[in-house]
Amino acid sequence: MKFTSRPTAAVLGVALAAAALTGCTETAAGGGAAGGDVASGACDPADVTLVGQVRNESNPYEASWLDGGDAFAEQVGLTQERLTYDGDSTRQQEQISQLLAGDTECLVMNILPNGDSDTPPIVEGAEAAGAYLVTQWNKPADLNVADYDSWLSHITYDGVESGRQIGDALAEAIGGSGGIVALQGILDTGAAKDRFAGLEESLAGNPDVELLDDQTANFSRAEALEVTKTLLTKHGDDIKGIWAANDDMALGALEALQQAGRDDVAVVGIDAVPDALTAIEEGTMTATVSSDGPWQGGIGLAIGYCVATGELAVEDIAADDRAWFAEQFLIQQDNVADFVSPETSEADFACDNLFSRSQGAIS
Repeated sequence: MKFTSRPTAAVLGVALAAAALTGCTETAAGGGAAGGDVASGACDPADVTLVGQVRNESNPYEASWLDGGDAFAEQVGLTQERLTYDGDSTRQQEQISQLLAGDTECLVMNILPNGDSDTPPIVEGAEAAGAYLVTQWNKPADLNVADYDSWLSHITYDGVESGRQIGDALAEAIGGSGGIVALQGILDTGAAKDRFAGLEESLAGNPDVELLDDQTANFSRAEALEVTKTLLTKHGDDIKGIWAANDDMALGALEALQQAGRDDVAVVGIDAVPDALTAIEEGTMTATVSSDGPWQGGIGLAIGYCVATGELAVEDIAADDRAWFAEQFLIQQDNVADFVSPETSEADFACDNLFSRSQGAIS
């Protein structure tokens, strides 16, 4: 299965070189419930267990994350266990607890915490069990990855920059003035908070653009459809643009606009999911920002795999790579073709090149 990514450094096609795979030692495995030394992973590649966990597969971005994990696993001769928790924090914690109650010596987990407050118990559980953990998107600002051995890395995107980029693109699309509404994501997530903060920055720089209303639609297309219908009824023709904190909500908003016979409203989102890229190509959607779900699904597992098999030691991960921003791109009609059919590269997931997309440490 082929996955696409950004035009200059691509996603999956991950063929870790044979030399990288055979460099693992046969000594006692790192980590494990018995409290082994996680920093000296020595798992046989065949003994590694790969797990990817997201909210649900109905969200195309999160589905692409799991697909990316599958593709990475296939390239290293393994399979990924795909877990979803339907946005239920209790269910997420139960699933992880079950994993950590088993054999954790060579367990690699690539996890999307449901919210910032869900991350600490996941981290503490992995640390106690000696499982290899990579998290993405959500964590409390004061939770420091470097304080842990099993928690190898935390990856996110600069949500403030994303929110500002699409806010500016929306302002330009409506001619620099007019009313807009905003669809916010799950409010207990760094992504939602940061992206909305980015919109506020954009509004400060575009004083003739007025935020008429903002409502949460929880990153859900179905919820965004209903919320947008309500906002259209409430604000009518005053709405010139819709800012959505992810593409799924943007697509829900587009459906509501279509049902209302409104083709005069610009819509922006974030994630670069296939349906959004198609909408941008067709001119019904204005802009999105790439978050590259397939790459995220692969890179989290690759980091854990390289540490588990001894190709990378925790102490050799640079401080700036323990919690970092990944590269992102604003996508509009003039460059969307580059993201629909990009070039691919095998380099991203090699153990000596895992952090090539880093844009710096999370401050």
